[in-house]
Amino acid sequence: MQEGGSEVFVRRVVAGVSGSACSLQVLRYGFELSKDYDAVLMPVIAWVPPGGELADRRYPSKELRAVWDRNARERLGHAVELAIGGPPEGVEFAPTAVRGEAGAVLTALASEPGDILLIGAGRPGALHRLAACKVTRYCLAHAQCPVLAVPPSRLEAQIHGLHGWRFRHRLEPEDAFFHTADA
Repeated sequence: MQEGGSEVFVRRVVAGVSGSACSLQVLRYGFELSKDYDAVLMPVIAWVPPGGELADRRYPSKELRAVWDRNARERLGHAVELAIGGPPEGVEFAPTAVRGEAGAVLTALASEPGDILLIGAGRPGALHRLAACKVTRYCLAHAQCPVLAVPPSRLEAQIHGLHGWRFRHRLEPEDAFFHTADA
């Protein structure tokens, strides 16, 4: 790949994974990118203790931390299974679960030469961008490497909002089933 007359070197593709449909799209894109550049695919899930760091410091528990870490690793494995069918063959694979805020974790991990950080772009619409996407905004503002914001799939865009509610509940007049006393 040429960029401004120089060769682009991609060593690792760091993909932020949360388990959402958008993050599955990020993981799929990261898999394809890592195949194209013969780079390491590093799906990353960040986790914070329920109640936050302050609650954990107030009432520390090694056993609970181990459970939360195991849960994060299981969610990451499930996301990998859903997105690309499990650990990929032919691509170096380094799944990672890290305790910390997602934006800070992702930008810290994707900070070396040759890294590319993939994140979800979130759903379209100003209200959604203001209310959500704080990890995306954080990564775009603090990353030390190229960042690719992957848009949601068309199907995901369809299932949100009022039209999505109708789609999920199949409320088309011709699909209605009316109960009658005769039935």
